[in-house]
This record gives sequence, structure tokens and C-alpha cells, in this order.
Amino acid sequence: MTAPTPVSPTVPAITPRPTRSAAWAVCCGHYQPPTVADIALIQCALQHARQVVVGLGGAYQARSPRQPLSWGERADLILAALPERDRTRLRFLPLREGPDAARGQADWRAGLARLTQSTPAAELLLVLPSPGERVHALCRQALADSPVLDAAALPPAQAPNAAALRDAWFNTDNGLQALNRLSAQWPAAVLHGLREWHGQGHYEALRTEWRALRQHRELWAVAPYPPVFVTVDAVVLCASHVLLIRRGRAPGLGLLAVPGGFLEQDDTLLQSALRELQEETRLGLPEAELAAALRGVVVLDAPERSQRGRTITHAHHFDLGQRPLPAVQGDDDAREALWVPVADLAGLEDQFFDDHFMMLDHFLGLLPR
Repeated sequence: MTAPTPVSPTVPAITPRPTRSAAWAVCCGHYQPPTVADIALIQCALQHARQVVVGLGGAYQARSPRQPLSWGERADLILAALPERDRTRLRFLPLREGPDAARGQADWRAGLARLTQSTPAAELLLVLPSPGERVHALCRQALADSPVLDAAALPPAQAPNAAALRDAWFNTDNGLQALNRLSAQWPAAVLHGLREWHGQGHYEALRTEWRALRQHRELWAVAPYPPVFVTVDAVVLCASHVLLIRRGRAPGLGLLAVPGGFLEQDDTLLQSALRELQEETRLGLPEAELAAALRGVVVLDAPERSQRGRTITHAHHFDLGQRPLPAVQGDDDAREALWVPVADLAGLEDQFFDDHFMMLDHFLGLLPR
């Protein structure tokens, strides 16, 4: 599938307008993959506006059981599921979901302004299902002045649980058979596209990831309360390079990541960050020297930042200055440790585990502000 060119507060609801009375309507979601209910919602937007912007959440992330399809693949599937006469009326806006909600809202507004020729927010008709997904909340907050199509006026399609559908898809040795069993949930054109997608070889790796995540959840299923995990990460900068690892096990097998791990019972946060850094990269600098290079710590606590469950991390930023790059070697959970030029990181965004690229962006300013 070829990617097309991307061309909180209470929001007032409105009575449905006559067909295509608005210049622009806006939908957003993850569409992983787009279901019958998703397509019905987009068709509803097309009925009420001359043109529609579809925001695609979780764009630019590495493939995972939660985000198996790239934003371009999702856009192609949505287009394929619509009548040809409607396809030219759609514009797609890929959306990042980082730790900075205010920045996410600003990016969303800027993207909409670009696609809609700066149409005022008060004239953009939001067509969203009931709140639930974080991307829906982001859209509502970013466009608080926009009218919203009353949920009572939306098509009476029963929206399935997307996570449950993906679980059913990956919980099998034969993904194509699972697609056939679930065929009623996806439009015929989407189902055809997913069958083609299977031939590209992504499914087996994602199924392995899904099983690792399921095993992790099962280990903690006996806990009296849903667990909250605490982790530490080390962003190490040296001579315009950053120290990364390539993960050696699922979840995230083969993906780039910042060195880090779970907080040990007897460690302080800094001690744990330094220990994980040394264990995974064999960075041979004295602990006191590394501690002196600490420039800042940020807490990343978005509820869905990790697929392993509620995970709060403390990211430590170390700057070693302009010295020659110290020798490193992957060990423990890391298949490889490597120094990567900061200038190359933006081109690697879709190869990072969880939100580690956004963590680097927080400290290093990789994306335009």
C-alpha cells in the first residue's frame, strides 16, 4: 500500500445540518485497522460536509500489536472502503501522540489550518464517536470552539472494541483464518487490503510481540490492583551523538531504544539509571563522572505510553561534552549498543520502541516547534 500525500473543555453539540452544508468536517482515530463502524462515521462526515479531514493517531510509530499499520496503510484502507466519488473529498492528517499535550494540540491545529486553508475552528464540524481514545480527547481539546455533530445523529453502527479485535487477530497461528472469522467487523475492501498486508511479512513478528505482552500481563493478573511500573531511562549525549541500544528481546525486539529498565527495590532513581546504562551498554565511565554530567530529569507518565501496562519512567539526560565517543557494547537486554548522530535521529522515528523517540525529542529538539 502506497502512502498518500498528507494533504476536556465541554464542546457544544449541534443538531445535524442538511447534507454537505459545512465546508469541512473533521474525524480522527487510530483505525487500527479501520472497522465497519469507522467507515460509517467517515461517511457520515462526508454527508455533512463538502470535504473531510481524517486525523490518523499514532503516526510515525514503529509497528506494534497496538499499532500494526502505518498511517499511510490506514489511509489507503479507508480510501479503498469508500466509493470512488468520495475519495477526492478526503484529506489525511498524520498525528503524533507525545507526552506534551499542549504541543500535540498545537500541531493538530496547525495541520488542520494547512489542509483547510485556515478555515476558523468555529466552522469545522467535528464528527467523533463517544470519547475514549486519547486521540479523540486531543481533537476535542484542540478544537474546543468547533461544533460537534450530536452522537444521537450518527449511524447506528455498533463500534467494536479495537483492542479486542486485534487480540483475536494475533491470538492464533493463522492470521488469515482469524481475518475470515472476524470478517463482519471490516468492510470488504479493508479485509482485502489486510490479506495483502499479510503477504508483506509483518504479521509473524507482531504475533511474537503480542504473545510477549500477553505473558507479561498474565504474570501480573494475580495482583489485587492493576500494577503501576516505575522505570528509568538514560539519554546520553556526547559529541553530537546519542547512545542507543537495539533491543534484544520482545516486546520491541530489534527496535532502537534509550538504555534503561525497571527501578530496583534498593536503588535511587539515579542509581538505577546508571546501573541500567552500564549493564546494557558497558559504557566504561566512572559513576561519579556520569552523575556530574546529569543535566536534567523528566517524568513521562502518559497512561498509554507503554504496551506493557501503566509505566511511569524517569528519563535522565546526561551530556558528556565534546570528548571522543567512549567505547560501548550491547549486553543484558540489548542486542547492540551504538552511538547515533543526533542529525540522523529524525529519519529513524519509526524504528523506536514505545515513546523513546519523543523522549529524545524532549531533550534534543529533533522535531520542528
